[in-house]
Amino acid sequence: MAKPEVNDLLNAGVHFGHLTRKWNPNMAPYIYMERNGIHIINLYKTAAKIEETNSALKKIAASGRKILFVATKKQAKDIVAEKANAVNMPYITERWPGGMLTNFITIRKAVKKMAAIDRMKKDGTFETLSKKERLQVDRQRAKLEKNLGSITDMTRLPGAIFIVDTTREHIAVKEAQKLKIPIFAMVDTNSDPRDVDFVIPSNDDASKSIDKILDLVTSAVAEGLSERKSEKEATEASDASKMEAAAKEDEAKSKVETVEEKKQETSKNDQQNEKASSKQAPSDKEVKKEKDA
Repeated sequence: MAKPEVNDLLNAGVHFGHLTRKWNPNMAPYIYMERNGIHIINLYKTAAKIEETNSALKKIAASGRKILFVATKKQAKDIVAEKANAVNMPYITERWPGGMLTNFITIRKAVKKMAAIDRMKKDGTFETLSKKERLQVDRQRAKLEKNLGSITDMTRLPGAIFIVDTTREHIAVKEAQKLKIPIFAMVDTNSDPRDVDFVIPSNDDASKSIDKILDLVTSAVAEGLSERKSEKEATEASDASKMEAAAKEDEAKSKVETVEEKKQETSKNDQQNEKASSKQAPSDKEVKKEKDA
């Protein structure tokens, strides 16, 4: 797992916070100083928090659970979509759908609606609709794809949620808290770190900063996924070798049993032959009587 370098974070502008008048006092432990009316974030603490976050995310990814990435601000949308797609994780970059987590069953129904429309287009049912109905269905499909297309593979609640700007995504934070889903987040100097389980104190407005943090985070997720894959392959190989050994053992047992059965059958036949020959052969008394006669 790549360790975050303070110089790289500095070059990406991760250390720039908000104006001092907009700060949240709970962020004081992560603030290094104030310069020209702007708070400067302590990057050594940021680097330590990134390592802690990456370790936790790696474990979650290795366990097979999904991590939901959330960022609806303009400068973060494309970056989050690209990074989350690279590690095959769900993401929300449009408006946060209310009840996305707390009313997950309803959201899944909307996702299934997309699949139903796709089936209609494949089996020809779509062509039987009128022109107006087809237009309405297409619009509905496009709207669902825009808002929920990125979570089609998320069949159950995520194992964790990663948020860029907790102040903006406060609804997502509240829903995750209610369901006790671990929250990972980039937290700027104007946000409250107490709402987050794993805090990454960083600039959540600059695209370079967001890109740098997400690059480090998703690389840890990718490592977790590769570990899971290698463990799965090792388990499958072990199971296959065990099955092969068991099959060979069964085959050897069956051969031994066959040999024993043949031996028993041979000895039984020999006994029967001895009995038959003893019945046919005349006894000594019979031979003597015949001679006397």
